[in-house]
Amino acid sequence: QSGNSFHVFDQGQFAKEVLPKYFKHNNMASFVRQLNMYGFRKVVHIEQGGLVKPDKDDTEFQHPYFIRGQERLLENIKRKVTSVSSIKNEDIKVRQDNVTKLLTDIQVMKGKQESMDSKLIAMK
Repeated sequence: QSGNSFHVFDQGQFAKEVLPKYFKHNNMASFVRQLNMYGFRKVVHIEQGGLVKPDKDDTEFQHPYFIRGQERLLENIKRKVTSVSSIKNEDIKVRQDNVTKLLTDIQVMKGKQESMDSKLIAMK
């Protein structure tokens, strides 16, 4: 009613009749996963509490840029991408330093283990 979401009233029928027209599948879970990748979220009403399955098969989805009559906003709905370029060089250096420290610690522990093994053999 408010124009900022859409409803799927019958998931079975939607998956059977609508999804195959636009996707290579008829799997509702795959469709929901695609929606999530584009930033859509399932609307959970307070009276449902998110824990109780609603009596009717009505699923509602919303996105901040999905608003009735605001077609110009649709271009802002983009697939979320995690790129390697978003990792900063200093983060990589810190991680390399951590790996170097771990390797050094392992070498020290290995040396101590060998020393303890030698002592144990001598004691036997």
